[in-house]
Amino acid sequence: MIIKLDDVTKIYQGKAPALNHLSLEVDEGEFVFIVGDSGSGKSTLIRLLLKELDPTEGEIYVNQRQLSRIRRKQIPKYRRNVGCVFQDFRLLKDRNVYDNVAFAQKVIGASNHTIRHKVPVILSMVGLAEKYRSFPDELSGGEQQRVAIARALINNPRILLADEPTGNLDAGNAWEIMKLLDEINKRGTTVLVVTHNMEIVHAMQKRVVQLKKGVLMSDSGTDYAAGV
Repeated sequence: MIIKLDDVTKIYQGKAPALNHLSLEVDEGEFVFIVGDSGSGKSTLIRLLLKELDPTEGEIYVNQRQLSRIRRKQIPKYRRNVGCVFQDFRLLKDRNVYDNVAFAQKVIGASNHTIRHKVPVILSMVGLAEKYRSFPDELSGGEQQRVAIARALINNPRILLADEPTGNLDAGNAWEIMKLLDEINKRGTTVLVVTHNMEIVHAMQKRVVQLKKGVLMSDSGTDYAAGV
C-alpha cells in the first residue's frame, strides 16, 4: 500500500474531532474519491497527508514512511512525492504558464536543461502546449486548473491529491479535469480526489470513501459510486 492511516484522530483545540479514529489504506495506482458533507474531515485528511498538520493520535504512513518521524527540514523533500491540486488553483499571477510550472522544478534545484525539457512535455500532456506564454488571468478556469495539475505533476509524484479540483468550474470544464485526472491515474499515479460533486462520483465508478463528522461511514468501492 502507498497510504495507510492507522487509528488517526485529529482534534483542533476546543472543538470536536475533525477525524475520529480513522483507519484507511490505499494501494499504489488506486483512484479514490473522498466524499462527505462540510465538516466531515475531508480537507483535514488532505492536510495530514501533506504534513501540514500532525495527528493528535494514531500514525500515518505514506510511501512506506511514518510521517511522525519526518523532521521539519525533511518535509519539502517528502512533498516532492505528493503533488496537490486545490480548488482555487494557487497560480502565481505575475508569471506565465511556463514559469508557473517551471517554478516547481526550480524549488527542487533542477537544472535549466531539465526544466526546458520537462515543462513542454507536461504542458503537452495537459493540453496546454500552445498556451505556455499566457498568464493566469488570460486563461479559463479549466485551463488554470490544468496548469495547476501540470505543476503538481512536474516532479513525478507517486501520489496526486486533489482537494475540490472542480469546485470553481462549470460542468463542462469539471468533466474535462476529471478525465485528465483519470488519465493521470492510468499512467500509474495514485489519485485521491476530495469532492462534493456526486454526479461525477456516480458516473466514474471508482472507489469511494465516505466520511461523516470525522468517522469512516463507508468504503464500498464501485458499488457505492454506482449507487447500488
